[in-house]
Amino acid sequence: MKILVATEKPFAKLAVDGIRKIVEEAGCELCLLEKYTDVAEFYKAVADVDALIVRSDKVTKEVIDVAKNLKIVVRAGAGFDNLDLTACSAKNIVAMNTPGQNSNAVAELAVGMMIYMYRNCFNPGTGSELKGKKLGIHAYGNVGRLVANIAKGFGMEIYAFDPFIPSDKIKAEGVIPVNSVEELYSTCHFISLHIPATEETKKSIGYNLLSRMPKGGCLVNTARKEVIHEEELLKVMEERADLKYCTDIAPANGEELKSKFTTRFFATPKKMGAETAEANINAGLAAASQIVRFLKTGDRTFQVN
Repeated sequence: MKILVATEKPFAKLAVDGIRKIVEEAGCELCLLEKYTDVAEFYKAVADVDALIVRSDKVTKEVIDVAKNLKIVVRAGAGFDNLDLTACSAKNIVAMNTPGQNSNAVAELAVGMMIYMYRNCFNPGTGSELKGKKLGIHAYGNVGRLVANIAKGFGMEIYAFDPFIPSDKIKAEGVIPVNSVEELYSTCHFISLHIPATEETKKSIGYNLLSRMPKGGCLVNTARKEVIHEEELLKVMEERADLKYCTDIAPANGEELKSKFTTRFFATPKKMGAETAEANINAGLAAASQIVRFLKTGDRTFQVN
């Protein structure tokens, strides 16, 4: 069995060494395609492999069509919108992600961004503390739960909205559940956003929700660009001189937001939520282990299609 790691932005060497060990101990062959600049290189490399590991690389229908032997593709990370799930399913290819492996890295970044925004982006001037502020977790999954745990250490009051998690489970973890997304945004000084990009959630965070936030409100987005209604975000920030927005996924109108709002807006130069050595290694090793289990036993845990 041949397993390809195709990464335009490569894994750390320790991660690659760990992946190789898992793959070769299972009697499989590891192939590497790193820092490729032309999708044709990807097409050529994937043509005869049985399994594929990617990071943010796009596994399109065209990739699927040329991968004649492909049985499984794993996205090393939580999101999987770079995988064409329809094309995978049409060819009976199992698609997976590696949920939880990057969660702590993303959670730490989210809290770091809160501090950065409330301290005037580290410019001179009087800022504010996180202690005593109300934090709303929008989607209480792996990352949201870790953000809540970190924020408790700062003395924040934590709220959460997640229609898929029972309220009593949220309460048991020392977090206050709310009944609606509108209540969450109306209540909390900070919103930490962790919803996936689906047909239901795309552009769902806009004027209606953001205009409800208390004075000095700050939205922190370490989830997906697509869930923000960027035109409505601009509108509400023009109307509300107290609102702040920081994101790990640069918006299309980022330059306009930056020029208009200076210390009220911040976007990382590139998505860096999972950019820690630990997350890089964890996600890569998890992807390799999941592929080996699938090839050996048919284990489909974490299948997303």
